[in-house]
Amino acid sequence: MNEETITNFAARMRGPVVRPGDSDYDETRKLYNGMIDKRPKLIARCADVADIMTAVNFGRENGLDIAIRGGGHNGPGLGSVDDGLMIDLSMMKGVYVDPDRATVRVEPGCTSGDVDHATHAFGLAVPFGIVSTTGVGGLTLGGGTGYLTRQHGLTIDNLLSADVVMADGTVKTASKTENPELFWAIRGGGGNFGVVSSFEFQAHPVKDVFAGPIFWDAAKHGATVMRAYRDFIGSAPEALGSFVGLKTVPSMDPFPREHWGKRACAVISSFNGPEDEGIAVMARLLDHLPEPLFNWMGMMPFPSIQALFDPFFPKGLQWYWKGDYVSELTDAAIDAHIAQAAKAPSELCLMHLYPIDGAVHRANKDDTPWGARDARWSMVIAAIDSNPQMAGPITRWGREYWDNVHQFNSGGGYINFMMDDEGDARVRASYGDNYTRLAAAKAQFDPSNLFHVNQNIRPSA
Repeated sequence: MNEETITNFAARMRGPVVRPGDSDYDETRKLYNGMIDKRPKLIARCADVADIMTAVNFGRENGLDIAIRGGGHNGPGLGSVDDGLMIDLSMMKGVYVDPDRATVRVEPGCTSGDVDHATHAFGLAVPFGIVSTTGVGGLTLGGGTGYLTRQHGLTIDNLLSADVVMADGTVKTASKTENPELFWAIRGGGGNFGVVSSFEFQAHPVKDVFAGPIFWDAAKHGATVMRAYRDFIGSAPEALGSFVGLKTVPSMDPFPREHWGKRACAVISSFNGPEDEGIAVMARLLDHLPEPLFNWMGMMPFPSIQALFDPFFPKGLQWYWKGDYVSELTDAAIDAHIAQAAKAPSELCLMHLYPIDGAVHRANKDDTPWGARDARWSMVIAAIDSNPQMAGPITRWGREYWDNVHQFNSGGGYINFMMDDEGDARVRASYGDNYTRLAAAKAQFDPSNLFHVNQNIRPSA
């Protein structure tokens, strides 16, 4: 590319095109994971769908590697690419709620917190994740699990339609009635099939919830809590979204100072109903457990529990993620988790087990590409620290932890919990029997694999 080519491209864009040497280049290219540093040749900051079309055509015609950044929360940094074109959607943040139909139209630069803010005013919510800074685009295209999953399914189960800019620069609407194979593929197939410029979701009645964290001393009670949680959650009302985790009590207010730095087992929950019902449901678990270090459950607006983790995980921390699907949480697996979590080199390191049951199990395995309809949990090991010098130690811890518990788990994992060192075999295992159909859809919609900066599905006839 010469200067004239780039200048002409920028002139056709409504949003800015950022280049190395521009005053805002370094800030614009920053990634959520501070462990990863990429330097795109160009950053196309799209203002509308026409900009996305222009950017896709420009990247294809000039032979550039293309990365798509929505909310910018991707763990392995797949929203950017060295020496290629970043199509940055973060300026497209419109949210449009239809309270009569309980639907919401969302632009691709939104975070789940942006959507929660808009829908909460109408007493509605869309099933998203558990961190409000997570981008809606990547979360949705990978599957989407959170506090409302047991009651209302995955994020993709609540996707009604999407507008997609294809590899040839055209736009298709994908739904059950329009381009149904494309609609099938984007509900779990990641960013392999195009650039989604608009999502339409089904929302559900959610206003104030009985929610919050409960922490126990992991060394004393961790195994007991995990076993009790395992036996409880499958029979709990689906209005309860609750996950179990191994963490450390943060050494900061408002946590009780006498517990700072303790390894902890936490149950973090959100009950979509009145307080008295929530207390009664949680009593079915708590009545069989020892006294916790603290119990902070109470009534709160749903966006508050969604944003619970935000202060601890700002942009720029060091991250290394490993995930698995879990069909059975045995006593031996729990013991292995307790042992490995105790070795965490940083207070921010954690392991979470998110339940997969209820509404998720009522869908067929081939209704969407998401390949774990018969699993019971999605596990993530997140190795995290603020200090770049800790990148090596936390990565080793995350890998060793996974190596020691993977024997108890299924073959694949949630693609949103994968780094870029997983390999094709892990991607295939994550989709299971749906992979062959995904590869055929890739051959139909992106035969040249233009969109390959992702957990890639290679086109196959």
